[in-house]
Amino acid sequence: MAPYEVYAIRYAHNERPARDNFMFGADIHDGPQSLDYFIWLIRGNGREIVVDLGFDHMGAARRGRTITRLPSEGLQSLGVDPGQVKDVIVTHLHYDHAGDLGAFPNARLHLQEREMMFATGRHMGSRTMRAAFDVDYVCDFVRAVYDDRVLFVDGASEVAPGISVHHIGGHTDGHQAVRVWTAAGWLVLASDAVHLYANREQENPFPIVYNVGDMIAGYQALAQLADRDDLIIPGHDPLVLARFPAADPSLAGEVARLDLGPLG
Repeated sequence: MAPYEVYAIRYAHNERPARDNFMFGADIHDGPQSLDYFIWLIRGNGREIVVDLGFDHMGAARRGRTITRLPSEGLQSLGVDPGQVKDVIVTHLHYDHAGDLGAFPNARLHLQEREMMFATGRHMGSRTMRAAFDVDYVCDFVRAVYDDRVLFVDGASEVAPGISVHHIGGHTDGHQAVRVWTAAGWLVLASDAVHLYANREQENPFPIVYNVGDMIAGYQALAQLADRDDLIIPGHDPLVLARFPAADPSLAGEVARLDLGPLG
């Protein structure tokens, strides 16, 4: 089996104070610390597998977010036709990972069963717990279940040789990370199991969290899945675009290639 190529594709950006990105703020500076929003592409061995769906223009308007381009448009910059994508791994159902579904009409959706239960169950009766979900996006996924498009996962599962998903709870009840065989070794797309490198390095979680204990345990689980710490890719850190090479000089600052390892 040949190693896969893996790309991080930025589709939106959010300026915010650093204190909003950490649960414990005593040692956090009060300056700005932005978030980038990514989807990911895994390519190789005759497959093109997308990880997460981002959000669309309506979702951006509902949240007051600035979208630079649709996630599906970001894929097109790498020569991928979203309408031909056969598999999308959905790490969780928060608004910034579960929108733009209409651009992928032919894709199977790989999702932890407990994530669907979480997003449609009793916890959504709480404004706090449902704050990061978009009801329209969740309803789209319910319709996808009825259309026989959702492949439910319970824990860990192989999506293809060299690509597997692993339940890493904490951020949501059914969050999953993606492990990929690459030229640099086993790489893990942590998604929101780790928002920023500093969340894991300082053991100071991002404050949108379902279970703090599970999130901390997830930091260790990610380390066991990846060959090296620098192959654990956080879900929202702008440093990803600085630490990894651009997929192409014309895509600098927008698309990073992850599978060859970090620069330097």
